[in-house]
Amino acid sequence: MKQLHADICRYEVPFTAPVTVRGVLLAKREGLLLRLIFGEQLAFGEIAPLPGLHAESLDEATQALAAFIPELSRFDLNSYDERRRLLDEATLPPSVATGIEMALVNLEAVATGSLPSFPGAFPPASKIPVNALLAGEPEAVLERAAKRYAEGFRAFKLKVRKGQLDDDVACIRAFHEAFGGKAELRLDANQSLDFDEAVGFGKALPPDSIAYIEEPLMDAALIPKFHAATGLPSALDESLWQRPALLDEIGPAPLGALVIKPNCIGGIQKSLDLAARARRMGLQAVFSSAFESSVSLGLYALMAAVSSPSPAASGLDTASFLARDLTDNPFAAPKGFADPAAAWRESLRVKPEMIETIASWTL
Repeated sequence: MKQLHADICRYEVPFTAPVTVRGVLLAKREGLLLRLIFGEQLAFGEIAPLPGLHAESLDEATQALAAFIPELSRFDLNSYDERRRLLDEATLPPSVATGIEMALVNLEAVATGSLPSFPGAFPPASKIPVNALLAGEPEAVLERAAKRYAEGFRAFKLKVRKGQLDDDVACIRAFHEAFGGKAELRLDANQSLDFDEAVGFGKALPPDSIAYIEEPLMDAALIPKFHAATGLPSALDESLWQRPALLDEIGPAPLGALVIKPNCIGGIQKSLDLAARARRMGLQAVFSSAFESSVSLGLYALMAAVSSPSPAASGLDTASFLARDLTDNPFAAPKGFADPAAAWRESLRVKPEMIETIASWTL
């Protein structure tokens, strides 16, 4: 009789340049892989809480994962219903729940020799657009934007920096002059602005220069008021897991998109359910990563591909900020588009030298 073998593996990858996440400066990306082996079948799931974004630390995630792994022995069948039952009964940090579900979804797909399937999903799109991530000083932002535009990207995301709003407005004006009408620009303020700052910033932008601004306000409940004052649509990101009830309170009118980070939402199917809700509300569902490796990006790309007949540009450009990656062929978006089926298959091909096994079980 086959036995399920589970390993916790740790990794550490430097960024190409330091990355700031909500005031936390990071030089490297650290995380875990849950490796599952069942006979000849091998699958991985990534658990990677991001300092500054997640409430759980990497050590806390490791402890939670180690405590949960014996529960995998309760599986009679690795199916959608069994996964939901087991995960719903557990109390897990969101990054841990996502990584466990990712590993199980991947293991089921490997066993069947097909792509992962999800209840109620659309047939997977053959390619999905990806937005290029922009950050830093205006000159560097415009240089990166020009490079990525030449490569074929037509959607971009720029971080808005509290205390440097005038520079950001100038940068947005320059982007609009260079690419207006030819490329979409999304902004992300990471809940950093008070109401007056956000309104002043919004009113200073050229008309029709942005698609939306993610989380413009420290208090997301004021988004309808912000919309009334500026006419700018917002997108919910952090609020989706910090204050889930706000989505109903705000409603679709002042929104343009829901930005869905699975390892913050707390699961693969939960994220797909949220994408379906966005579609019913007439909003874009934008799948996004938290600087995870290509192990996650491959599955996220496939989730985006099955979430809509015409998937929105996804926020999966974060792999380009990693100096190295965990897979043989890291996630890529040539000409601004990713092949989700190929990206998922490549996500399974982890380089052994990039990970260190720190704990093992035979169940």
